[in-house]
Amino acid sequence: MTSAAEDDAALVGGAVDHMIEANRAYAQRYHDPLVANRPTRKVTVVTCMDARLDLHAMLGLELGDAHLIRNAGGVVTDDVIRSLAISQRCLGTRKVVLIHHTGCGMLQITEDGFKREIEAECGIRPPWAVEAFHDLEADLRQSMARVRNSPFLRHTELVRAFLYDVHTGLLTEVHES
Repeated sequence: MTSAAEDDAALVGGAVDHMIEANRAYAQRYHDPLVANRPTRKVTVVTCMDARLDLHAMLGLELGDAHLIRNAGGVVTDDVIRSLAISQRCLGTRKVVLIHHTGCGMLQITEDGFKREIEAECGIRPPWAVEAFHDLEADLRQSMARVRNSPFLRHTELVRAFLYDVHTGLLTEVHES
């Protein structure tokens, strides 16, 4: 009889093994698409890491069209600003699209509760912000403001925000208040 930890390790190991095998098959049929690292549409999309979000299909993107930045919640953090600055200053992007989605896991946690849980397990409280939120539209507006007010970004005038419905597949634009 195996423990839950052993079952989890086998599942994760199997998932990684599957990805490695898939990569081998991919590499056998791979042809360099000769796509530049500068996005052809000059846009960067910031969104959640949620596995249900197929950004290329959702947004009609092809390889090389856009930079895609993903994190928990799709929140504009200091690291996202760092990536946007590199995207704009070194790789020519000018537009920023922010996307949050319904059913986001960040709606289920709290800043303090999550940090307390980690501290109880590890003995150390994380120094970073969790950036949990309870209002998708309000957080999108905050993220827009963070982009627009960043002194590190060259192009802050072309920022748009959207809420993606995971059940319908539709995007709804969220405007600044």
